[in-house]
Amino acid sequence: MISHKLPSKRVIQIVVLSLAIVTLMGAGDEDARFNQLGHKLMCVCGCNQVLLECNHVGCPLSDGMRGELAAAMNRPDSDDLVLQSFVQKYGPTVLIAPTTSGFNRVAWVMPYLALALGLTTVVLVVLAWRGSDRRGAGHVVGGDGIGGGPELDQFREQARRDTEV
Repeated sequence: MISHKLPSKRVIQIVVLSLAIVTLMGAGDEDARFNQLGHKLMCVCGCNQVLLECNHVGCPLSDGMRGELAAAMNRPDSDDLVLQSFVQKYGPTVLIAPTTSGFNRVAWVMPYLALALGLTTVVLVVLAWRGSDRRGAGHVVGGDGIGGGPELDQFREQARRDTEV
């Protein structure tokens, strides 16, 4: 006769604890996904804040948008599809960062292009200034350098007489 033993109390506790951990880990993934997507969207009420961080008092739109995001999380849509549904409804300004396709690439390239152009301009201006200093350095009045010459001595003598020093 085959005897069937009931699982021990310890085994049942381990199984229940494992199921609870797996369930909670799945809930954490949904919360993380909600936070990730919510931080890619802007509130369209005009406060120019991230959707999940909109602290606009009495904001008429952020609660509804958060509800739409939560409802989209219950559907088996991909993250891109969820974001595109918000773009379809609210326009491309609902996204915090522009997409990297089409004309939106300009928004990604322009800051770097402007920085490179600005640095190039600064370098060229500094080089032009240094070049003009070098050309003008050899042309000293009197030709004797710092000590001066008879013309400079004449002006010094006149300055002494005028100031009586």
